[in-house]
Amino acid sequence: MIELLRHRRSIRAFTAEKIDRHTVATLVEAALRAPSSRGNNPWHFILVDNPATLEKLAQAKQHGSQFLRHAPLAIVVCADSSRSDVWVEDTAIAAIIIQLTAASLGLGSCWAQIRNRPHDGETSAERYVQELLGLPEQLKVTCILGIGHPAEQKPPLAAEALQQEKIHWNRWE
Repeated sequence: MIELLRHRRSIRAFTAEKIDRHTVATLVEAALRAPSSRGNNPWHFILVDNPATLEKLAQAKQHGSQFLRHAPLAIVVCADSSRSDVWVEDTAIAAIIIQLTAASLGLGSCWAQIRNRPHDGETSAERYVQELLGLPEQLKVTCILGIGHPAEQKPPLAAEALQQEKIHWNRWE
């Protein structure tokens, strides 16, 4: 696992190669195996591979979602907020598990934050995605993951670049 973490980077450029159904099934299994508070499993996952819908998802927010336009697969990570008071945490855990699983399968991925982001001056990115995908009001959107075969390679973050000053033992000192 540590080797996977050492080499995983956010990938925003993908080849045109589709993701085979067996691999998608593995990503779905990983999502559904994600832990959640009290086993509530409030999350839902909308898989999108339709190019026209991907194009619209790429416009979900003003900055940082455009890479979805060329992703062969997007997974919209959302949750039924009426089922859990910690749905944000539960969806974030599920999203990173999907990303780590994608990396373990040789795929690239990147997270597009949707929650608390604007689409434009009047509409939130979340409302835009809810309307685009026909989601009910209680289904809150945390993020959209773009997943595909990487068309770019990024070097691992050097160990020397790790922010060791953020580690504290026993107390803040």
